[in-house]
Amino acid sequence: MLLSAGRVVTPARVFAPGWVQVEGERIAGVGPGDPDRTPDLDLPDATVVPGFVDAHAHGGGGASFDSGSAEEAAAVTRAHLAHGTTSMMASLVTAAPETLLRSVAELSAAAEDGVIAGIHLEGPWLSPRRAGAHDPDLLTDPDPRQIEELLAAGQGHVRMVTLAPELPGGLDAIRQLTAAGVVAAIGHTEATYDVARAALDAGAGVGTHLFNAMRPLHHREPGPVAALLEHPDAYVELIADGVHVHPAALRLAAQAKPHLTVLVTDAMAAAAAQDGDYRLGRMTVTVRDGVARLSEGGAIAGSTLTMAAAVRYAVQVAGLPIEDVVRAATASPAAMLGLERVGALRPGYRADLVVLDADLAVRRVLHRGAWVATPGP
Repeated sequence: MLLSAGRVVTPARVFAPGWVQVEGERIAGVGPGDPDRTPDLDLPDATVVPGFVDAHAHGGGGASFDSGSAEEAAAVTRAHLAHGTTSMMASLVTAAPETLLRSVAELSAAAEDGVIAGIHLEGPWLSPRRAGAHDPDLLTDPDPRQIEELLAAGQGHVRMVTLAPELPGGLDAIRQLTAAGVVAAIGHTEATYDVARAALDAGAGVGTHLFNAMRPLHHREPGPVAALLEHPDAYVELIADGVHVHPAALRLAAQAKPHLTVLVTDAMAAAAAQDGDYRLGRMTVTVRDGVARLSEGGAIAGSTLTMAAAVRYAVQVAGLPIEDVVRAATASPAAMLGLERVGALRPGYRADLVVLDADLAVRRVLHRGAWVATPGP
């Protein structure tokens, strides 16, 4: 299939116009201008971008990854696929040790089958003072044996772990995870600037949903926000939904690290679904007007965001350049997680792409070289 469009974001460059050649499940070619033959699909008013890569999501379409079941995992990924997310991590909230171990073991099979791109453990090694939507009764300090058991259960598919480095054993846990080839992320933390710097020196490489569930930036104690933003190699996650982060804060972080910003949804089951009452781990979540909060206490409990909506918000509300936003939704998360041959429109990469209209709404999604059903206008 030869596709031409008014704009093609690679995301290294923007071709206006441009074309993409697909052969089977792979991209065969990408280039600027008009193709050398009549295209099979001509989209002069559209923008074509790589399939979105979501590094941090808990659910969608009314389903959740927490159960660990293959059926639920498939339901989540189907819901987000319709909105352009072609690679998705399964994020697990804090749970009892035996529950978490079982979920990881079952999700590893989904990862083996390619349903999900990997597993992200968000907890249970988090600060009780920054628990957010995690059950504080289940939070605990890092334990080397539990970490080893969870990584073994994941059979190589646990790609990222979020923890609070100030907890007893936190820095040692980061070293253990890094040595095992797992991305260690700083999040749900009361860490000071110095502790956050020590965590980065120990091998941590990501800030989980920057600004949210962490000690805030202060001019006398800048905390983890400053440590992450000034570090030359650390990625920072941002939730671009207008609820978690003010657009000015979004711009501040994205402009400081244009090649290391990663848009994430932190989506829970209500994403691409209806308002109502849901579960997030053992916690009850009430969703009203698309905003998810704990039924008790009112803390923000993930989002109802899709990556397509995050991209649109970052461009249209925060005012960020589309090439930077597309990179943050595709190539940067893929690089952060070590995912190969996804996240860019390049020859040899998987044929995942999204067709956006003039308003950046999703109109078509190509996944592994085949068109999938989308919600439509």
